[in-house]
Amino acid sequence: MNLRGVGVSPGIGHGPAYVLTVSVPEPPEGSTYTGEAEQEKERASAALSQVAGDLEARGNQAGGEAEEILKAQALMAEDPGLVVKVRTLIDRGLAAPRAVFEAFTKYRDVLTGAGGYLGERAADLDDIRDRVIALLTGHPLPGLPVAPEEPYVLVAADLAPADTALLSRRDVAGFVTEQGGPTSHTAIMARAMGVPAVVACPGATGIPGGVRVLVDGTTGEVSLEPSDDHVAEARDAAAAKRAAIGAVKGPGRTADGHAVPLLANVAGPDELAEAMAAGAEGVGLYRTEFLFLDRAEAPAAEEQRRAYRAALEAVPGGTVVVRTLDAGADKPLRFLPAPAEPNPALGERGLRLFRRFPEVMDAQLRALADAAEGAPAELLVMAPMVATAEEARWFADACRARGLSKVGVMIEVPSAALRAGQLAGVVDFFSLGTNDLAQYTFAADRQLGTVSGLQDPWQPALLDLVAMSCGHGKPVGVCGEAAADPALACVLVGLGATTLSMGAGALGAVRAALAAHTLEQCRLAARNARAQVTAANARAVARTHLPGLAALGV
Repeated sequence: MNLRGVGVSPGIGHGPAYVLTVSVPEPPEGSTYTGEAEQEKERASAALSQVAGDLEARGNQAGGEAEEILKAQALMAEDPGLVVKVRTLIDRGLAAPRAVFEAFTKYRDVLTGAGGYLGERAADLDDIRDRVIALLTGHPLPGLPVAPEEPYVLVAADLAPADTALLSRRDVAGFVTEQGGPTSHTAIMARAMGVPAVVACPGATGIPGGVRVLVDGTTGEVSLEPSDDHVAEARDAAAAKRAAIGAVKGPGRTADGHAVPLLANVAGPDELAEAMAAGAEGVGLYRTEFLFLDRAEAPAAEEQRRAYRAALEAVPGGTVVVRTLDAGADKPLRFLPAPAEPNPALGERGLRLFRRFPEVMDAQLRALADAAEGAPAELLVMAPMVATAEEARWFADACRARGLSKVGVMIEVPSAALRAGQLAGVVDFFSLGTNDLAQYTFAADRQLGTVSGLQDPWQPALLDLVAMSCGHGKPVGVCGEAAADPALACVLVGLGATTLSMGAGALGAVRAALAAHTLEQCRLAARNARAQVTAANARAVARTHLPGLAALGV
């Protein structure tokens, strides 16, 4: 028996299924408490704080992508508006567990209605709610196997970051979820761990526990009770693929010598060594949120300088592209007042928040300039969520006034791609964030499995926007998840992308795919992909013009 979903983290995983089911009962409607209201409110506040602390501690232990995600969840657990709502419901007579349930339900409805980044967090909110209620009621949360006899395939409706943050490749052979999409937290964390994963897989939670499962994170196929021969063939094919990919060394380039520097997406200093060990030629996206998200006040200038300097010293002779603070929406900051917005995903985030709080931007730019002085690598600075040439000019002027000479912008909203020619007149480079660009182009929530087809980076309309962003005389990098797909990486180069940036685990396959094809083959694949009507056809047609992919098994 086979199931099929969306492969989001490549590789082959095989092992017994462990089906994770969260079953914290809903507190009875109308349940009340005995004793004083203040005591009940303190009980609720203590549970919220304990869950927030546990999430933050797990993030600190996990590091990397997981740390950023879990610290954002910890902030959600102690959101002032949510705490006030819980206390108000207790004042009306509801017991703490029921008050938490109802407050979170209202908050969840707001997030779901907002869509976009906030809509992605509804599943995270459910996990926080269940943890708080379990703590208040003494109900145990389902745990993961401790010291399993062999690696298992973790199956769930969806996976909360708190469940997966501390897992290792030694224990988990693969992930399969019914929900989620290519840019969901499950997908991001699976790729960071190097674990094969399939999401948006209907019927996954119906897999009986203990049944042996084979997960193909490339094709999205999930096989139940595969034969020994099937498993052996899959493993042999995976081993041959790894050998072919590993045989390609050196900087990124096409078969005819066209240079395409391959860079790494990095979420903090802890990930730099892994990226360099995987052959990254520099850092194409250095996220700086890790410095800000868990703070009651902004980080000191010296702390920022050290974090930026660490990246510059990790790639001597290379380049480091730093994205300035991308806060707002799902990443609120404790030390900045958050305005009430009907749809925060379309509100003040990224550069828009900087314009409202220029002192925060000024401090970050000064720290970046100090870090760059005498550094062994070149620093490039870019702003997120730029929509107009006027915004790009404002940011570029602010950077250059502080001595930062290489200034760029993220192209994440369609208006920036449509007016890329104007933006090219005021900045030095572009970086395409294909995850957000797809979300805003197709009005398709990145986390919602039911619309994951619209999030497919092979959508011809998205390829059109990439093409429109290129060819204006300025370097164009791609730092979204699209760059990690070996076939799509070739197409992106054919569209005009000059650098590609991705998670460390994807660098080898992309390097090998480019080395197997000429620049003209990449351009031919790109032209034919854009001419298609569907993402599936675009992918299939492009691959016919990229024959070297089959030999690599990608």
